[in-house]
Amino acid sequence: MSMDQLGKIAVLMGGTSAERKVSLRSGNAVADALESIGGNVVRVDIQGHAISQLTELDFDVAFIALHGRGGEDGTIQGVLEWLDKPYTGSGVMASALAMDKWRTKMIWMAAGLPTPQAYLLDEQSDWQAINTSLAANAIVKPAREGSSIGMRRVHSPDELRSSYEYASEYDGLVLAERWVQGREFTVAIVDGEALPVIQLRTSHEFYDYDAKYQSNDTEYLLPCGLEESEERALQELALKAFNVLGAAGWGRIDVMQDEQGSFWLLEANTSPGMTDHSLVPMAARAAGIEFAELVTRLLAEAKQRHEQ
Repeated sequence: MSMDQLGKIAVLMGGTSAERKVSLRSGNAVADALESIGGNVVRVDIQGHAISQLTELDFDVAFIALHGRGGEDGTIQGVLEWLDKPYTGSGVMASALAMDKWRTKMIWMAAGLPTPQAYLLDEQSDWQAINTSLAANAIVKPAREGSSIGMRRVHSPDELRSSYEYASEYDGLVLAERWVQGREFTVAIVDGEALPVIQLRTSHEFYDYDAKYQSNDTEYLLPCGLEESEERALQELALKAFNVLGAAGWGRIDVMQDEQGSFWLLEANTSPGMTDHSLVPMAARAAGIEFAELVTRLLAEAKQRHEQ
């Protein structure tokens, strides 16, 4: 699809979530790429007044470069549905589900897909019992934050409780998930196709915010180090995990492989990062898709889906 056919493109970025800075980097990278190939682009920093901002704006299609709550959770998608405007990525339901790690896990479990054991935490949680059940080796996560914000690894009831209190500063919904020891992988999905798998290696205890966006020693392995048959199996698992949520357009599924070789689904991302450290552009490049082409394909898919 040509730039003329795409029309005026609103790149939505910023937002009010804890991932605002990352979103601004993603959005500006997308806008720069589109402008480099002649795109008619307007950059829109969403700052809590999305309905009025977008109602007053003349545009033909939106590229959602928002991350976190307000941009990745179905909220902005609902506004765009109301405005009858095509937009990149998943719809309202899938965006809301994927943003919620706890409910994503429930859907995957109901579909018979492998995901680590977990507990929803609150002030009345039995810290000792949960710690024992998770073999004193778990990770505590805010259920509706991204970029590993608010996450901590824990090994004792006291750490479990203090990490719950820390995570609850970011979200009232917090879970403790069994730690999977092994290799971490991510699978990018674009328009129904799983791209080459990336293995992540970090010197940090896990792939945290610093490892994602600031560290220079994080390794991204492409090829990923899996046997060809294993990589295909992982791609198929990621596609199932993506599709069972009702996701569309593009996204990313994060996975661990334990020391016995089994894969475990961690989370789904329906509006992944598009910065210089981001994984979907990296996987796309390995598949022969340069950044500007990737962005254009996502916009074209959004317009075609809207017209169906």
